[in-house]
Amino acid sequence: MDDVPNAALPAARIEDRYAWYGLSVLVIVYMLNFIDRQILSILAEDVKRDLHLSDSDLGFLYGTAFGVFYALFGIPLGRLADTISRVRLMTVGLALWSTMTALSGLSRSGGQLAAARIGVGIGEATASPCAYSLLSDWFPKEKRATALAIYSSGLYLGGGLSLFIGGTIVESWNAAFPDGGPLGLRGWQAAFMAVGLPGLMLALWVASLREPVRGQSDGIVTPTAPQPYRLFLAELLTIIPPLTLLGAARNGRRALAGNVAALIVVGAIAGGLILLTGDRPQWIAVGIGAYAVFSWASALRYRDPATFALIVGTPAFLLVVVGYGLIAFTAYSVSFWAAPFALRELGSTPDIAGLLIGGGGAAGGFVGVVLGGRIADRWRLSNPSGRIAVALVGAITPLPLLVLCFTTESAAMFYTLLLPMQALSSCALGASAATTQDLVLPRMRGTATATFFIGTTLIGLSLGPYMAGKVSALSGSLGTGMLSLLAVAPVSILCLLLAYRRLPAAEASR
Repeated sequence: MDDVPNAALPAARIEDRYAWYGLSVLVIVYMLNFIDRQILSILAEDVKRDLHLSDSDLGFLYGTAFGVFYALFGIPLGRLADTISRVRLMTVGLALWSTMTALSGLSRSGGQLAAARIGVGIGEATASPCAYSLLSDWFPKEKRATALAIYSSGLYLGGGLSLFIGGTIVESWNAAFPDGGPLGLRGWQAAFMAVGLPGLMLALWVASLREPVRGQSDGIVTPTAPQPYRLFLAELLTIIPPLTLLGAARNGRRALAGNVAALIVVGAIAGGLILLTGDRPQWIAVGIGAYAVFSWASALRYRDPATFALIVGTPAFLLVVVGYGLIAFTAYSVSFWAAPFALRELGSTPDIAGLLIGGGGAAGGFVGVVLGGRIADRWRLSNPSGRIAVALVGAITPLPLLVLCFTTESAAMFYTLLLPMQALSSCALGASAATTQDLVLPRMRGTATATFFIGTTLIGLSLGPYMAGKVSALSGSLGTGMLSLLAVAPVSILCLLLAYRRLPAAEASR
């Protein structure tokens, strides 16, 4: 039957084949997404030396500079993904982040690299809202966690490839040009350019995908929203400071007063953290992100009460976001700091560390996220909260491996433990993401995805790598910095346990 021409196949089977084709393209996009995002890890030691940075600076560049703006723009771009062609939006975003990755290779200071990382974050904010929404229309509900888990495997495949590619390029380039190559570029700069430019070609492939009917897999066909760009601009008004003050004023004096009060509180907390740590860019960026999210959520209550009720107003949804966000807090830190730990503490070279850490991370992450998604779908058939049980496995089981991994003095043990640790932590992703999609209506999926990624960016990416780097800088031990991450595990587990209890009633009320 596989050789029968498409014209002779039932329409449902043709659509099923196209869904899997579309998924394969989106996996490649997500791989490039994480190659461009993650390659800084294997380049960190060279970047630190050439740009005269500290470990906390590296944590800021990898996590906060990227993550805050990824989360901040993810909300209006997620909203835009709910109203216009998701294929076109993803194409534009892919071209933007690829260009900014290439421009990272021209950086001559930490400030320039931070600006480029912000651009990468804004571009990449288009990818997952569009992809999650497309996959939720291509695949029926009973296959959704599997599809989202396979898509999410691009995270681990791309992250692994980035270390191998970056390590190979920087080692070869520096050997060939010890004093700098053409245009005075160092190996780490050449690596950024080598992974950024191919994304412009991939954008042409993405542009050829067919846009599915919104809501078709759930039988809730959703018409195209009128004036989508006006809605997008209105969304920007609710989340980009200081325009947020104008957005709040449109909802009345009470809303404006609440917004100003939140700005004062967030500013005071950020100021206190700056005095405590001395890291002004870190806490200004985090403060902007926290205030912007508050402004957006407050405006959503007035503008779209139904979406507010199913996302911000649903405790089960928020518990999943925070619970998985704290898993990401540790996972992102391991992904970034594993390579510098191997180079600094275990005496590895960039090419060997890139191959072994990248290969182990890619294999472990791929196996974990795909099997986790399949198991989550199966457990959900007999238990409405079955997917949360898989997320709890991802929150608990990697912890003893983390301790062993970053206290060993054996490179062989370090590389061996990374694979199962990545596999166990990654199993939570597909389950958590599918749960948030199940709690909303089709027209809200892009917004729900952006909200979910607030947890993985503002909580996980913006704070985890920075905290590990800061503790490392203060203690003089990167291993100690990594062990400090264990402090958030009890909070993550508690959030997921509460979500497990609340989920059936929350989904029934949709």
